Amino acid sequence: MTHFYSFETRLLHNKHKFDPSTGAVSVPIQHATTFHQSNSQRYGKYDYSRSLNPTRETVEQAIADLEEGCRGFAFSSGMAAISTAFLLLSAGDHVVLSQDVYGGTYRLVTEVLSRLGIEYSFADMTNLEAVIIATKHNTRVFYIETPSNPLLKVTDIKAISHLAKKLGALTFVDNTFLTPARQKPLLLGADLVIHSATKFLSGHSDVLAGLAVVKNEELAEKLYFLQNTIGAVLGVQDAWLVLRGLKTLSVRMKQSEASAKNIAASLQSHPLIKKVHYPGLSNHPQYHLQRRQASGPGAVLSFELKDEEAIHAFISKVKIPVFAVSLGAVESILSYPANMSHASLPEKEREKLGINRRLLRLSVGLEDVDDLMNDFSFALENRHYQINRRGEEQ
Repeated sequence: MTHFYSFETRLLHNKHKFDPSTGAVSVPIQHATTFHQSNSQRYGKYDYSRSLNPTRETVEQAIADLEEGCRGFAFSSGMAAISTAFLLLSAGDHVVLSQDVYGGTYRLVTEVLSRLGIEYSFADMTNLEAVIIATKHNTRVFYIETPSNPLLKVTDIKAISHLAKKLGALTFVDNTFLTPARQKPLLLGADLVIHSATKFLSGHSDVLAGLAVVKNEELAEKLYFLQNTIGAVLGVQDAWLVLRGLKTLSVRMKQSEASAKNIAASLQSHPLIKKVHYPGLSNHPQYHLQRRQASGPGAVLSFELKDEEAIHAFISKVKIPVFAVSLGAVESILSYPANMSHASLPEKEREKLGINRRLLRLSVGLEDVDDLMNDFSFALENRHYQINRRGEEQ
């Protein structure tokens, strides 16, 4: 019956709506690490919580349903999910990744997987020819962030998935920025979807979690083997927090996205802003692609000021957003990618990709949009006044 409900309704009304044994309208938190077995020859569904826990299982089933995959997996962090997924590869395999991939993923691939004999290439995933050139005879995975972090580049998931299938490779998509509320990569041909559930899925800056969903049972069994073997599973308290956050995902995304559209348009017209990166702007290079493969542009944008000095002045003057790492929370979060999310990339590489020291990333929260825009205007105008005044003194 719930299959016929809308996405918004299914966030609340599903088989985990209440506890069948008590009627409690909340999933029980099962702290037990081990489970009594009544038969020495045949064990029950649960035996040890690393292998399966009722509370963790609930969030795994929830994300699988929302992403429309066959099975979900919950990990202790987004990087734990990414790391475990990459261990589907073997020595001698090759992976092609988005150029401006998250710094933690870059670090994992270049400094850890490379020591295990796994090869890698970075490519501009917005250019299919560049992706084809980056492929090798041993390419086994295409790893996509779309929109990418922090430049909000949009990759054609269908096109990359089609290429992957022709080569007998898998397509992994980091769907953290858009969530299944806005984009469903498995329906576009991807094989595995990854989330830092710390971000929009949980939404309150109070839980560290990673989720993955796969398309078919064969891949599910392989990923489960790795999850159980490595053991970087999500704790039950955090699993419960993710479930609580999911209930408000749709309304949070709607308000944050609406505010992000207004803020992006406003920043774009400001004289101190050199460029705004946001797939909801009609001048974004992949604006039409974004509209085709997703139901919205999301609530994250980035923008470049005209000089590095202006960045630090702006950060010191703006009041409402917290200045911090992470994103996807109820409060707006302003980040400095060069020193935060992408500090792992060598500076020359960052500059080449456009992740320069004039770039800020903004994750828009639930504050009143007029308050946010007034806050930004004050910080920018204050900086503009300082420039003019210093020019007069000279």
